Amino acid sequence: MANAYTSPIPVKKTHLGNALASEWTKIKSVRSTMWTLGIFLALVIGIGLLAAANTEPGDYADVPFTIPAFFGLILGQICLITLGVLVTSSEYGTGMIRTTFTASPQRYRVLAAKVVVFFVTAFVVSAGSILLVGLVTSSMNGGAEAGDLPWAGTVLKGGLYVSLLGVLALAVGSMLRHSAGAITAMLGLVLVPAILPAFLSIWESTQTLGEKMSDYNAINSLAKIFGAEGMDSPGGTSQLVALIVLTVLALGGAFALLEKRDV
Repeated sequence: MANAYTSPIPVKKTHLGNALASEWTKIKSVRSTMWTLGIFLALVIGIGLLAAANTEPGDYADVPFTIPAFFGLILGQICLITLGVLVTSSEYGTGMIRTTFTASPQRYRVLAAKVVVFFVTAFVVSAGSILLVGLVTSSMNGGAEAGDLPWAGTVLKGGLYVSLLGVLALAVGSMLRHSAGAITAMLGLVLVPAILPAFLSIWESTQTLGEKMSDYNAINSLAKIFGAEGMDSPGGTSQLVALIVLTVLALGGAFALLEKRDV
């Protein structure tokens, strides 16, 4: 048509990069991110350096220099779990998710962007804090008495493990759409397997289940990653793989429900 209106604003097809930019703007501008990550850093670095200050070079003959960070991560992982839930559930609570899906009707793209932005943020913060504790500890306790155990793997595995816990919490938050419920569910997933084996070991028929639960709960998994159980070297690969599988399954459920339910 000769008189058809043409917008002076250039129209461009949206892509994943636009969704990533949007989610990055959200996560860095809300106060919950600063509080949760700030407390996480205070716990991991603060407790880690406090533990390092009360050790001697001989204490690191069989464990890596990052072992003090493990004590902070036991509590710090709860901060990443909370933030992971809030990344998705908070928008449902305020109703802003309607605006988000109006601006980006491709719901899978929105959730994928949330996962990528959160995971990268959580991994950089967690791995960076573990690395800092390791570097400070090595400078404080280096010497002939200290072992030469490699600890770069604990930085990567430790950061990856707690970041995946946060992504799992994000998926649970997306499925439940309720902050308190999702956080409670994730705390149960972290704490119950750490407590229940003590009761399951009472009966012979449940001892095997209790042992598996003890090996794969979040606290003992981190202990294996950091070599805190008296092993010759850090491990935890099977625990990390199990968490990856669980996270992938939870994300699959989150993506499936996202397309089927109304907002």
